[in-house]
Amino acid sequence: MTDRAERESRWRDLMESSQQGDQVAYARLLRELLPLLRRVVGRKWRSPQDVEDIVQDILLSVHSVRHTYEPARPFMPWLMTITSRRIADAARRLSSRAANETTVDIMPETSSGDGTKNHDDVSNDRQDLQMALSELSDGQREAVELMKLQGLSLEEAALKTGKSVAALKVTVHRALKAMRASMEKKN
Repeated sequence: MTDRAERESRWRDLMESSQQGDQVAYARLLRELLPLLRRVVGRKWRSPQDVEDIVQDILLSVHSVRHTYEPARPFMPWLMTITSRRIADAARRLSSRAANETTVDIMPETSSGDGTKNHDDVSNDRQDLQMALSELSDGQREAVELMKLQGLSLEEAALKTGKSVAALKVTVHRALKAMRASMEKKN
């Protein structure tokens, strides 16, 4: 019997035992699969960190669908199907991420030159913000304070104010619009 045939038989037996609840067999199977999965993914992927992430995705998938394995059928095709699908998923994620990212060759420097705000400017901004907030109606001010200053979610703020989520959204939107207009008048 060849090494591959022995491995196939052993993994099939370990998977069958793990399907029957043998946790030791399942742990052994996963340990034995790791080097193979790392090699397979490593041939198709460059970054070692990405390889590990994809291998973990494969192991999670194996865990999630282990009940679908039929012990009468070969184990490797079942495993390699899962592996190829997780590699394809990773490629799609990378492609999607790359489509939305931009690279910068030279990072712009920031300095405390003429274009930056000094302490007095920041202080004036706070005063303008407080003034704009004070010009709001009580309901608008409460909504802005809860959601924007205290960081409550819409649902939490709705419970606290007794307003519906939709009404609260409208209130906050109108309040911020009013504050923006008030601050633009002063500048």
